Amino acid sequence: MDAAFKQVEDEQGPVEVLVANAGITKDQLLALMSEEDFASVLDTNLTGAFRVAKRAVKGMMRKRTGRIVLISSVVGMLGSGGQTNYAASKAGLIGFGRSLARELGSRGITVNIVTPGFIETEMTAELPEERQAEIKKNVPLGRYGSTEEIAKTVRFLTSPDAGYITGAVIPVDGGLGMGH
Repeated sequence: MDAAFKQVEDEQGPVEVLVANAGITKDQLLALMSEEDFASVLDTNLTGAFRVAKRAVKGMMRKRTGRIVLISSVVGMLGSGGQTNYAASKAGLIGFGRSLARELGSRGITVNIVTPGFIETEMTAELPEERQAEIKKNVPLGRYGSTEEIAKTVRFLTSPDAGYITGAVIPVDGGLGMGH
């Protein structure tokens, strides 16, 4: 991670925008979930965001400007059977991001959280058709979102137009979470 930051800083200067988008799942009912699967999901999804944010904020604080966007999930607010590890990690990002927004706001750094719902990806394409239909039936807009819809939200939050938005949880979920 330090090598990646150093390369960016050497080529482009201090990091001004950080998007923490790492995420894995290792779904299993809690009674059957291994401690390793619980820990590895939290380590990737939550602790990974901590590590990159900690590294990025040093330069942002010196410049007194910056944008951080954490990619959480609607599951972090709604929960999902068989995803206690994933839901905990994504809910943790919300608390982490809001606390960080309070720490860094006076230094001109915004921190926001995007909570995607079901998005058209290789992972969702692998779901059986009947499961996909069931999911879409529960989404008020009746469809999966696109990666481009998430990207446009992130692009807005990292733009000058979002300079007075911090600590916000922005759902991009077709209404599935109803803004929780």
